[in-house]
Amino acid sequence: MEAALDELGRRGVVIRQVSPWYRTAPVPASDQPWYVNAVAELEIDLAADALLAQLHEVEDAFGRVRTVPNAARLIDLDLLDFNGEIAAGGPGRATLPHPRMEGRAFVLKPLADLAPDWRHPRTGSSIQALLAALPADQVIERL
Repeated sequence: MEAALDELGRRGVVIRQVSPWYRTAPVPASDQPWYVNAVAELEIDLAADALLAQLHEVEDAFGRVRTVPNAARLIDLDLLDFNGEIAAGGPGRATLPHPRMEGRAFVLKPLADLAPDWRHPRTGSSIQALLAALPADQVIERL
């Protein structure tokens, strides 16, 4: 993941800060291996769709092969929020905010580390309220 962040930097993306790294069980629960997750705050002079394309290019460069939804993967770079924009998405277009982020501890916990005052752009829910509403079965361990 650090190499992927370095690659984004080589492509003109400024990495402003990165959360602590976390080890997490797969969501939805499965027999897949655990993942390592973090959230990064980026600075870039591109639109959300162009940034999403950059993220996918980096995934491809690191060997990501897309098969079926929720399949085990070597790398997964998601665009969670883009300056509070709300966008419906579509093929090759960013859905903003990320449509499943509010139910995932592996997203919310590192996001709370970086932005403890963050609010969901669509619902207005605080990061603390979203964390409190998570199911207890989502295991997350700080590395």
